[in-house]
Amino acid sequence: MILLRWLKRKWGQYVVLLMVLLGFNLYFIFLMRTTQVKYLLYLDLLFLVFLAVAEGTAFFGFWKKERRKRIFLQEDELICETLSDTEDWDVFAHDRLILEKRLQEKFAENCELQDYVAKWCHEFKIPLSAALLISEKIRDADIRTDMREQLERMNWQMSMMMQGCRLQSPLFDMQIRQVPLEKCVRASIRNNQFFLIQKKFQIDMQTDDVIVYTDEVWLTYILDQILNNAVKYARLEGEHHIRFWTEKAPEQTELSQVGSFEELLEEAAPIQLFVEDNGEGIRECDIRRIFEKGYTGSSYHNGKYKSTGMGLYMADKIVRKLGHEITVESCYGEFTRFCIMLRGKQPC
Repeated sequence: MILLRWLKRKWGQYVVLLMVLLGFNLYFIFLMRTTQVKYLLYLDLLFLVFLAVAEGTAFFGFWKKERRKRIFLQEDELICETLSDTEDWDVFAHDRLILEKRLQEKFAENCELQDYVAKWCHEFKIPLSAALLISEKIRDADIRTDMREQLERMNWQMSMMMQGCRLQSPLFDMQIRQVPLEKCVRASIRNNQFFLIQKKFQIDMQTDDVIVYTDEVWLTYILDQILNNAVKYARLEGEHHIRFWTEKAPEQTELSQVGSFEELLEEAAPIQLFVEDNGEGIRECDIRRIFEKGYTGSSYHNGKYKSTGMGLYMADKIVRKLGHEITVESCYGEFTRFCIMLRGKQPC
């Protein structure tokens, strides 16, 4: 491949040299008054040897450069900063500055859009809270319940949009600290209490006195997504259950380390937080892809809910930023069980 690229690059020069050599030989044979062809052959040999040495040296340098470039192309760093002998370096430097300027402009526009959306969500929360209070004055119980459900859905979507803006922000505010796991679980239940009460969910929580190293706000957000899916995928008939419990993870479990708590995380024990519901479950064909962006699966929530395929994708993205792990197992028609791998300490 390298030889072909070399020939493709130099073939024009070789044609010119060949024509010059052929013309010299014809001139020597037909126009010069001598018949000593051995001198001509001697000159041709010297020319070919000189050309071979020169082109061999140039090809060797080209081969080293191509091999070096091939190695660099497998890395994530800028090649132009390392290849100092690149031709037209000024052109590359100019183009790089232009591209960096364009990226900065797009980055600034994206930040402005995120700030605008976050501000809009905060402003929208004010009339939404007022509407929730006004809905309580509706005397008809059925109308009041239906109105409250739609307002609560709007409130949920606004909260998720605000969290999504924070997640996409270049300054991802993550604070890893010791957090009571029960506090995050209760906060998530409180965020989803209207829908849990409406569907008459029975909650079993066994997370007493478990301390984990995580970000309280973002772990609550992850649990919100799981509970929201449990509500969406609840069965149409029968009792609804959600169970939270923790177990000590196997000793060989390895988790990534985040923040300034690296030494503490090394000493902390791996802990598994399980969240299980008895909803309709996840089909086997869908379970491998539920964390993919925009994937909605083959279930349509009995026609009542419309998924965006972003909830679990965002949850998985946050889990990786926090240095945790999340897995899921399910039996369609029976249960769905999420497992979040954390680090912390259980009560003695």
